[in-house]
Amino acid sequence: MHTILQPEGWAKPIGYANGVAAKGRTVFVGGQIGWNEQSEFETDDFVEQVRQTLKNVVAVLAAGGAGPQHITTMTWYFTDKQEYVGNLRGIGQAYRDIIGRHFPAMAAMQVVSLVEDRAKIEIQVTAVIPD
Repeated sequence: MHTILQPEGWAKPIGYANGVAAKGRTVFVGGQIGWNEQSEFETDDFVEQVRQTLKNVVAVLAAGGAGPQHITTMTWYFTDKQEYVGNLRGIGQAYRDIIGRHFPAMAAMQVVSLVEDRAKIEIQVTAVIPD
């Protein structure tokens, strides 16, 4: 569906792609956080907020006629790098449960804070639905 870009001689990334080439209708998903559809947090657990955030991403994609397989890029913003790194196994499981084994181009970064005080993670996505 999309072409993964892997420069010759580069080590293969684990859990993401260095780049993706795609053609079609683009769906932009604004930053989603770990609250439910009523804008209420159900947990302060980092992995569970990641899980809810990914569910929210998939719901917005579906509203645009897209699915996880159409994601070309993801940008992850989190408030605590140590909490992110310390929970990679749980994050990976939540990702596979919701997104599957589709690994787009990704960036991840620690930020000072997010607009919602209880939010620990925010994910922004771009997806391309092939013509």
